[in-house]
Amino acid sequence: MKRTLPPIGKLSTAAATPRPRPAFPARLDTAPAPPVHKPGALAALRPVTAAPAPGTRAAGHTAPVGVGMDSVAVRTAMVRKLQGQGIVHAGVLAAMQAVERHRFVDTALANQAYEDTSLPIGLGQTISKPSVVARMLELLCQGREEKLGRVLDIGTGCGYQAAVLSHLAREVYSMERLRGLHDKARDNLRAFRVANLHLLFGDGMLGYPQGAPYAGIVAAAGGNDVPQAWIDQLAVGGRLVAPAVTADGQQHLVVIDKTAQGCVRSVLEPVLFVPLKSGIA
Repeated sequence: MKRTLPPIGKLSTAAATPRPRPAFPARLDTAPAPPVHKPGALAALRPVTAAPAPGTRAAGHTAPVGVGMDSVAVRTAMVRKLQGQGIVHAGVLAAMQAVERHRFVDTALANQAYEDTSLPIGLGQTISKPSVVARMLELLCQGREEKLGRVLDIGTGCGYQAAVLSHLAREVYSMERLRGLHDKARDNLRAFRVANLHLLFGDGMLGYPQGAPYAGIVAAAGGNDVPQAWIDQLAVGGRLVAPAVTADGQQHLVVIDKTAQGCVRSVLEPVLFVPLKSGIA
């Protein structure tokens, strides 16, 4: 189901005159090398590229080869399940392979880290299922041969999705409104030393205009609609993926593509995310 929204004032794209980079409360140290993205059709809701071999991961991201939760084999099994569920974007699969999900959950839950289930991370929040993370990031990246430019990640949580995004975009700004989770994500991510990932403590409903325009925006919480601030901060040619309550009163994945003529909105499958809230706490 698609509808064209009224035209919005054209924003310059990320390829235009670069903005000075703002300062951030959390900056990690070494930059990852990009994964290889295969082209797909932008009009389709799934890319048509072939998946990589199960052990493939982005160059420059070193993964341990030990046993137990540190084993590459554990993540490879998760990636195979994602492929079986229809995830085919090579870059997304490589990023999911590379990032160790068990390092973002409590030790007591680590043995469930690679199951396709959401897990509590404190303060009434959860880490999304691997299949949901992969699906949303595949939608964000589809049709893109190169890495995305600047991406805004709303709802850092424990930092897992932001870490995966760091393999798919040149720069990631991730916002969290709950101080306890912002601090937890910073602690979780410090060991990964990712230079292109910046953590922000603030009200995600307002977005982060200092970093706009964004090639992509993705949210891990759903409100009654997509905030206008996010649409305003999306670059022409950019894509937004977020859960939102639609006309049937249920929460669905919503994709918004911004063009010079306006915005095209696609409503996809029903989902269940934590509520989108304003303010900080």
